[in-house]
Amino acid sequence: MYFFEQRKRALSIFANFIIWLCEGFSFGYVWFKYYRESSYQSRDFVIIGMYVLFVFMITKSLNGYKNSYMRSLDLCFSHIIAIILSAIVGHIFISMVSNEYVPVRYIAIMALIQTVFVICWVIIIRLIYIHIYPPRRVVLIYGNYPPEAFLKKLDVRHDRYEVFEILNYKKGFERICNDVLDFEGVFLYELPTEERNEILKYCYEHSIRTYIVPKITDIIMKYSDELYLVDTPIYLSRNYGLNIEDRILKRFTDIVVSIAAIIILSPLMLIIALIVKFYDGGPVFYKQIRLTRDGKTFMIYKFRSMVSDESDNGSDARLASKTDSRITPVGKVLRNLHFDELPQLFNVLKGDMSLVGPRPERPEIFQKYEKSIPQFDYRLKVKAGLTGYAQVYGRYNTTPIDKLKMDLTYIQQYSYWLDIKLMILTFKIVFRKETSEGVDDNKMTALPSDYKIKSYSKKYEIKTQKGKKK
Repeated sequence: MYFFEQRKRALSIFANFIIWLCEGFSFGYVWFKYYRESSYQSRDFVIIGMYVLFVFMITKSLNGYKNSYMRSLDLCFSHIIAIILSAIVGHIFISMVSNEYVPVRYIAIMALIQTVFVICWVIIIRLIYIHIYPPRRVVLIYGNYPPEAFLKKLDVRHDRYEVFEILNYKKGFERICNDVLDFEGVFLYELPTEERNEILKYCYEHSIRTYIVPKITDIIMKYSDELYLVDTPIYLSRNYGLNIEDRILKRFTDIVVSIAAIIILSPLMLIIALIVKFYDGGPVFYKQIRLTRDGKTFMIYKFRSMVSDESDNGSDARLASKTDSRITPVGKVLRNLHFDELPQLFNVLKGDMSLVGPRPERPEIFQKYEKSIPQFDYRLKVKAGLTGYAQVYGRYNTTPIDKLKMDLTYIQQYSYWLDIKLMILTFKIVFRKETSEGVDDNKMTALPSDYKIKSYSKKYEIKTQKGKKK
């Protein structure tokens, strides 16, 4: 297994090296062919090296080199964004070095060629991966909550994992230890802490790859500060959200970016407003009370995407469903493109929201979630956001507990660069239809149903016998 993983790692390094070589060579060609002057001779490789380093760092920060598990669309998006940003920075840098504005067309052509190459290369590498490395055969060990919802999530990544057995921790530690040795990986889902730790230590001892679905306390601990007060490790969890300097810088960015975005997008917002108005003659904007930091309420603005006479009573509060009849044809397009949320830039400018943060919930829905998950109010330690961790990595119908975990991850590991990264990654959700997918038609919130383990356990009992390693 060790050599198998090393060969897989070598393929990933080779694939990324080819991309890196293409980007560096193409920039070097453009530099020597169109921009270089004789006086720059001593700085040639410094300029090329700075470009290569920048494009490498941006691509890496956007997970563009994770060929083994990222989906092709996400890989392509990360590379394209890195190429565009690097081309812009490269053109600015060349203009500064030249002390004049240089033609942009050569850099633009270079970026286009790089984009075409990267897309083709990523598709080829992903096909090679799928052909050479089949999905890992794994066992899922679960606790007191049936794992059907999580299994549905794993089914989306059937190219990476195939669950051949599900096993409840109550089967006993000895049975679990015997079974996990027959598989290529182990998923630990919602196990009691003591039992989970024992299984985790056993898997570590036997070098078994282990995937852990974290608890709330795991996330808090993971992103705590390390202290070296005495000769033993100590973790400090501050638990108060963002510090004062982060809030000031974040607010300054909110003001600058929201003003710029409103000015740039004003023609688009005007067109959308006219389309919404002319479609059925109803109001252009939709206003609704939402929650932000410390439980404060504010009025959120959206382009109306539902029929104008839709009731907004608190007792009838519900999320949009997959086939919601309340959504107009115009609204469906706006929701899929997330253009209905553009007026929230004014909420950001006013200070009700931030550009990045947990999505604001309706008070009525928040109360329903809090009854089921008392820790759900942890999300209120920071301002609500237009985009955020859960928006980028989750969906509209992501369950509240998963949404809480993602938002808490953002709060605990907050940095200014993380905000920039999430704002960049926000563009990719426009191309992912599932991010705007509503809840099931028979549900009012994203709370999971009461799943029954018996309905699908037999399926995995059959697969177990043929899934074990020979």
